[in-house]
Amino acid sequence: MDNSEEELLEETIMQESIVSAAGLNPEQVLIGIKGDPSLRESAALRKRYDSKVDSLFDQLEPNLEDVLLNRGIYRIFVGFNSGEIRTNSIFDPLRQEIHDAEKIANNDYIDRHFPLIEYDDKVALMRELYATLRASEHYQKIPGYWQNILNRRSQSWLPLEPDNISKILSTVRTLRDIDGYYLRNITLCIVQGIVRMQFNCDGTQIIDAHNFKHFLEENV
Repeated sequence: MDNSEEELLEETIMQESIVSAAGLNPEQVLIGIKGDPSLRESAALRKRYDSKVDSLFDQLEPNLEDVLLNRGIYRIFVGFNSGEIRTNSIFDPLRQEIHDAEKIANNDYIDRHFPLIEYDDKVALMRELYATLRASEHYQKIPGYWQNILNRRSQSWLPLEPDNISKILSTVRTLRDIDGYYLRNITLCIVQGIVRMQFNCDGTQIIDAHNFKHFLEENV
């Protein structure tokens, strides 16, 4: 495969994914994915019941903010229906842990399970991990166009600003309380700077975190 073919393949891969290896493009403020039509059409008929997460959210919100800002977590998933909270840690980046919402609402549990690290240090550690990966002999064996894609991501990514993390988490209850069209789960990742949300209609919204406020103004 010559250079022009590799470049074409690289661009094709970058454009094919819903969220590419480089994240959302500048023009992609919002991506909507329609879910199961049967769920979408019956959403207004199904009553929403308060879940364990709803009752605990006043305690959960500051702890979720804490693990993202002051500890090793770089991605969280909050499931309102299931009561599960999934976390990915920079200290063990290939694994995902699953926690009960009641546990995450407990400060002692947070201290036991999530080691402290300054936000800037966490970002620096992420960059070190990317650099270590690129230096691996195994990494050198993957096709050149994939190395280019991954290099573009690891060298140019910018972390989600701490202020945006706080603003996004502070709006979760508003999204949960929308009449007839409410939040089922939300994923926030500081590496890609995106917010992924699923609603009771089974639809998914993927939003550039920097435009999250605009999304709320337009839709809530």
